[in-house]
Amino acid sequence: MPALRGADTAAGEGADKGADASARMAVVRPAEMADIAALEALAGLAARTMPGVHTLPKTRDKIAAAIERSIASFAAHVDIPSEEAYLFVLETQETMAPKRVIGTCSIFAPAGSDGTYFSFRNDVIQQVSRDLNISHSVHALTLCSELTAHSQLSGFCLQGMRPGLEAALLSRARLLFAALAPHRFGDRFFVPLAGITDLHGQSPFWNALGRKFFRMDFLETERIIGGARNRTLIVELMPHYPVYVPLLPGAAQAAMGQIHPGGELLFNLLTEEGFEADDYIDIFDGGPILQAHKHALRSFTASMVRCVAPLDCAPDAQDGVVTYAIAANAGPHFRALTWTCAPLEAATDIKLPPQVRQALGVVPGDSVICVRI
Repeated sequence: MPALRGADTAAGEGADKGADASARMAVVRPAEMADIAALEALAGLAARTMPGVHTLPKTRDKIAAAIERSIASFAAHVDIPSEEAYLFVLETQETMAPKRVIGTCSIFAPAGSDGTYFSFRNDVIQQVSRDLNISHSVHALTLCSELTAHSQLSGFCLQGMRPGLEAALLSRARLLFAALAPHRFGDRFFVPLAGITDLHGQSPFWNALGRKFFRMDFLETERIIGGARNRTLIVELMPHYPVYVPLLPGAAQAAMGQIHPGGELLFNLLTEEGFEADDYIDIFDGGPILQAHKHALRSFTASMVRCVAPLDCAPDAQDGVVTYAIAANAGPHFRALTWTCAPLEAATDIKLPPQVRQALGVVPGDSVICVRI
């Protein structure tokens, strides 16, 4: 399984602090073989800012393999979700500067397509003694594979780690692709977020639980697993019986369901989208796993299909304009970007200038999907 299947994250170095986001167009598109060097740089950035969190494959060979798998997935004729994994990049397009890849994200059709996706389910065990007239509830963790058939968002990595249109577009674009091609995905989606680790990349949750069974520290185990959550050794070594949370050290209990500081931006984007936590946590670092049915996600329920119409000049600034994420094409030519215009709810078309139509790969008369961002 590729290491891209690790927790979502956001990288915090390399921000273009002097760049004006409004002066450039950012487009999300499928990854290409020419993106290997850029993805390698993003992987190195993620490794420096969040040690122990394997969001991206670290070697050129693994990055190339992930891109090849993605290209094959986009080109495949799909009736039922199977082995597909879709890798996207966020590319800036500026008038007087070369294009640059500044972010990446991915989505897996079913999370356990090449195995079984393991997680800990949060359970409540009721214990009753009639003789003593005592009844109480105990929080327990149970190893399960219930997320296996769900579609998984993963591999979110962005230069700068700051809120804004580019971060929102990168996170949402993969769901817009799923909305354009619902037959390629399941009805439920989930996102594992990176849990708490210290400055040395060690996890208090892992040290209290997983280390007892694997006999390895957190970084060594993640390196062997490669970010995967479906390896056979997980079911071989992890406890098969419920783990009573009150028996864990306080630091481990405090880390359960908590987000690494580098993941707060993405958490906010995902909860705004409609994802919720609490039912599952990661088996390694105890990070939260957010999930939702597609009908609870704004990219599905609040998106609109509009017909493209020409706009030959830039629109005048006006009050009441809305920024939308716009996506087109449900295959290898998928593109997504943001556009600000008058509200589209009462309109039948969306007027786009030539450069935006070219970036999306559409012509007047084509349909695009739009959602407020």
